[in-house]
Amino acid sequence: MDGVMVTDWPETEETARPRQGDGLLGTVLKGAVAGAAAMWVLDRVDWAMWDAEASETRAETRRVRPGGLDPAHVAANRITGAFGKELNPSQPHPAGIALHYAFGMVPTIAYALLRHRYPVVAAGGGVGFGLAATVIEDEGMNPLLGLAAPPQDYPWQDHARAVVAHVVLGVVAEGVLRALDGPPGKPKRIVA
Repeated sequence: MDGVMVTDWPETEETARPRQGDGLLGTVLKGAVAGAAAMWVLDRVDWAMWDAEASETRAETRRVRPGGLDPAHVAANRITGAFGKELNPSQPHPAGIALHYAFGMVPTIAYALLRHRYPVVAAGGGVGFGLAATVIEDEGMNPLLGLAAPPQDYPWQDHARAVVAHVVLGVVAEGVLRALDGPPGKPKRIVA
């Protein structure tokens, strides 16, 4: 079949179709930016609510936390301890803060990748993502990995604060992703 060009094969159609969005790397970068921004806002909301709590409630939360530390600093101290080093101070420390941001950015990257393929993931404007982050990370993975005490050991105010802060995280992450990457299911390009 010399001289015959087939143009209706799926492979040909796929390569001829204009690419939507900025591809995998672009979406990962957008998710990282959204995650960092969302974590920054989460911290401000969480700290404001923490400061408004009764001193007895804050003391109870500190008492049940492993070593009195937040989960990211527990992890950072364990990692450095495995290398025979010690964080000084144990909290706050740049390594713990970096892990704290990573704990928010990695799930937000996954969310950024899923929201175009499965737009239902973004239903509620990020509220569902924030609630899922609370349940999976705070109530599940952190206690399971020993980065936090069992959920029942914390005062109810700690759980309420976590839910509000993570819903804020989800809403901010979705807002930043909409600005950078378009609405769910409709990726946009920001890189030419």
